[in-house]
Amino acid sequence: MTGADVAGRLERFTGAAVRELRAAGSQFRWNYYRAVLADGRAVFAKVAASGLGGVFDAEARGLRWLDEAGAVGVPGVLGWDDATLVVSQVPPGRADAAAAERLGGELARLHGAGAPRFGAPWPGFIASLSLPNDQPTPASATSGPVTWPDWYRACRVLPYLRLAVDAGTLSGADARLVESAAARAADVAGPDEPPSRIHGDLWSGNVLWSGGSGWLIDPAAHGGHRETDLAMLALFGAPYLDRILGAYADQAPLAPGWRQRVPLHQLHPLLVHVVLFGAAYREEALAAARAVLAL
Repeated sequence: MTGADVAGRLERFTGAAVRELRAAGSQFRWNYYRAVLADGRAVFAKVAASGLGGVFDAEARGLRWLDEAGAVGVPGVLGWDDATLVVSQVPPGRADAAAAERLGGELARLHGAGAPRFGAPWPGFIASLSLPNDQPTPASATSGPVTWPDWYRACRVLPYLRLAVDAGTLSGADARLVESAAARAADVAGPDEPPSRIHGDLWSGNVLWSGGSGWLIDPAAHGGHRETDLAMLALFGAPYLDRILGAYADQAPLAPGWRQRVPLHQLHPLLVHVVLFGAAYREEALAAARAVLAL
């Protein structure tokens, strides 16, 4: 795809000519671009050679849904289709203790905005993988509302476990270990909580530090458990994590035992990494499963 092709897509979505265009890398099945428009706006774009189904639709709808809470910074969505997503560019900044504390409070308000149910009304994606956002089938006609442990097991853990086993990355014994951990979720998940409005893929790389706080990008947004976002921040290490968590707890105290439940919430993203990147993440996923069984 030529620069002129990319510029043409950006002009179609923004209504302004492209003054400057710069390639900014690639990942999965799309390329990244930074651009300055003739009207001075700085934008960021993800561009694929052909349609990706609902990948960019899920991201755009997720960004707008998070933004509706009015709680935390997210890039403005300027336009998208199956092969292109254009958002406002977040000015570069840096992490410091004050910014981390502000982000912690903002995350508490975001989660507090709530969600109608677990999941979302659009087909989800995490990275390039389909992310089930529907509701699991009740065990019987007399079953009550779907609880988070049941939803998490059916829509977050087991789909990626199946993919990993089908690819030969996890063995049958590995699968039985993870299934046992997932089945234990109802016993160890802590008190029932209503669905929170969560980012859903909040590892540190999906936080851009700018303007004295963190801005959230690349969401897998849905109604979920608020501890999931906090566990994701801890998975690969966010700067000033203790400040983020402290400010969060000041506004929205967490149920006792939340630190011990971190491996439960990390089980899903670790399985996603097993599917995307192979056996390098196998031991981490199995260690999380063992930690859940030890609770």
